[in-house]
Amino acid sequence: MYKSLSAAAVLTAASLAPLQAQTNSQCANQTFERARNVCDAGVDGARLFHPVVGLLVAGGNPALGAVAPLGGFPHASIGLRVNAVRVVTPDLNYNGNGRVVQADQSITAPAPSVEAAVGIFRGIGRGNLAVDALGAAQLLPTDQIDNVRVSDDARRVGSVALAFGYGARVTVLGGYGAAPAVSVSVMRRSIPRIDVGDVASGDRYAFGSDLDATSVRLVVGKTLGPLSVAAGIGRDRYTGDADITYRDPISDAIQPVVRIALKDTRSLGFLNAALSLGGIRLAAEIGQQQGSDLGLGTTFEQNDPSDGRLFGGVGLRVAF
Repeated sequence: MYKSLSAAAVLTAASLAPLQAQTNSQCANQTFERARNVCDAGVDGARLFHPVVGLLVAGGNPALGAVAPLGGFPHASIGLRVNAVRVVTPDLNYNGNGRVVQADQSITAPAPSVEAAVGIFRGIGRGNLAVDALGAAQLLPTDQIDNVRVSDDARRVGSVALAFGYGARVTVLGGYGAAPAVSVSVMRRSIPRIDVGDVASGDRYAFGSDLDATSVRLVVGKTLGPLSVAAGIGRDRYTGDADITYRDPISDAIQPVVRIALKDTRSLGFLNAALSLGGIRLAAEIGQQQGSDLGLGTTFEQNDPSDGRLFGGVGLRVAF
C-alpha cells in the first residue's frame, strides 16, 4: 500500500512539474490562476518583445551597403537608413482565461536612423587591417503602433524614442583583385525605455523595458563597378530591465510592480546590395534573425519566439 501511495505521489509531482514551470516565479505568489496568468502575460510579453526592438534598431550590416574600408582619416561617410520588422502587438485586455493571448495589431514597424563612419587607419597595402569608427542615431516612431509609447523620462523627440550607437569596423582583407573584402565589426547600442500598454488607462497588463545591445558582424563582399554585394552573419546580445504592471482580473485592483532583468542572445544572417550613382550609394538589405525557445508559459498569437524573424532595410550613403 505504501509503495502504491509513493508511486502515486511521484506520478502526481511529475504531472504537476510542467504546470509549475509555466508560471514565472514573480507571479507565483498570486493565489488565483487567472491573476497568475495575467501576471505571466506581462512578464512573458517583456521577454518576447525585447529582441524584436533590438533587431529593429540594429538590423544587419552596421554600414548598410558598405564593403570596402573608407581609406583612413579624414575620409568619412554619412547615410540615412530605415530598418523594418513585422511587429504583432498582443491584446492588452486579456483577462487570464486560458494561456493564449490574442493578437491586436500587425504592422511593419519602421526605424529610421542616421549612420556615420570615419576612417581611422587606412590599413596595410590595399586596405588590409583598415579601421573605421562607426556611429548611429536611431529613431523609434512608437506613435505608429497601437498602445506603444516612449516612457516619460526616456530620451525622446516628441513621441519618438532616441537611441544611440557606437562601434568600430576592422577590414581584415581589403578586397583587392579577385579576393573579396572581409570585415568584422562591433557595435554597442542603447535604447531608452519603451512601454507597451498602460494599466492606469484601463489595460489589464502592461510592460516596459530599456535595452542595451552588443552586435558583432562578419561581412564578406565585393564591388564590381557601380554594384556592390555582401553577405554577413552576426550575433546580438540584449540586456535590460523591465517593469510589469497588471490588474487582478477578479478584483480589478492594480497589483504591485513586477521588476525583472532581461537577457537574450540571437544569431542572424543578411544580404546587402548597393548601387553607386555618382557620389551617392543606394543600398538595400534583407535578413533573418534566428528564433529561440524562451520557454514561455503564455502563448501569444502570431508570435512564436522559436520562429525566425525576417527584417529588411533601405538607405543611401554619401562618402567624402
